[in-house]
This record gives sequence, structure tokens and C-alpha cells, in this order.
Amino acid sequence: MKKLVFVLVLLALLVVPATALADKPGDKGYDEWGYNYQARMFNGLYWNTSRPEPPCEPGTCPSDTQLIMKWSAEWLNADGIRCAGTPQQGSSACEGSWLTNHQRGEYIGDDGRTCKWTYFVKIVYPPGGPVDEDDDGYDDNTGGSIIWGSYVRIQQVSNDTCAGEHGKIFSVQPTGFGAYK
Repeated sequence: MKKLVFVLVLLALLVVPATALADKPGDKGYDEWGYNYQARMFNGLYWNTSRPEPPCEPGTCPSDTQLIMKWSAEWLNADGIRCAGTPQQGSSACEGSWLTNHQRGEYIGDDGRTCKWTYFVKIVYPPGGPVDEDDDGYDDNTGGSIIWGSYVRIQQVSNDTCAGEHGKIFSVQPTGFGAYK
């Protein structure tokens, strides 16, 4: 019995650390820029979204704007490319895709005060793609502003302590993602 206990303890001491130290597959967790494709999110400096070499560090970028970006499974295709509703992909490949951006930062105002700001936006691919028959830049079906030719902003919120911005810039009804599948 003592031998069995000894062997089990020895196995636990050898196996548990070995599995804890095992390498993670390369596609899990955050990369050096801030992308986590398994979680479908980015969390890092805005300037790192384009994957510069080397990645920006605070104080080395044009700004230290922080960005948290989340997207749906439909947003990127199998090659990691944003669904664009191209004839090759077919617009139905994009339906249900959405993205959120939540940015925050600070700057020095004209009066020398440190000004803090945040910006949030929800972007969707509406069923069938956006329609803009009157050519005003807004989707005729949702009322949201068209971005990148195939997507629609359905909500924007901005807060800036120095600019007097406090809340919603734009919001269509409904603002929930489920309405755009």
C-alpha cells in the first residue's frame, strides 16, 4: 500500500507540472498586438490593430488610445478576413456579423487640463446589406450611417470631459444585434 501511495505521489509531482508547463497552441490567448481570435476580441493600443512591427508600446505610438474590440463569428471568414459581402462571398455570408469598438484615452485641453474621453460604436451587416437609394450615406432601412460600404453603424456614444460630450451621438431602433440577423 505504501508503494502505491508513493507511486501516485511521484506521478502527481511529475505529471501535473509537465502539463502545466506544456506549450499553449499558437492560436490561443492574446498575441503581442492584443488580438485573441478564439475569444473574438482585441484589447490593446488602437495603433496595434494594423499589426505594426514592432508592436506599439505606450508612449511610442501617435497616441495611447486604448481599444477593446469584439466581433461575431460571422465577422471574419476562415482566412481571418473581414466579410465584405463581395459577389465571391455572397451577401448572405455576412448576415448576422457585428463588431463593437470601445475606445478611451486622454489629451491635454487648451486650458492645460487633462481631458478624458470614451467612444463606443456598434456596427452590423444588415440583412441583404445596406440600401442607400437617396445617396445620403444612411441606410434607408435602419437609419444608421453606412461605413466601409457594406456595414451600418447602429449606435455611437461619446463622452469627453472637456468637449462637453455626454452620451449618445446616434442610435437607431432597435440597437440590439439580434434584429440584424
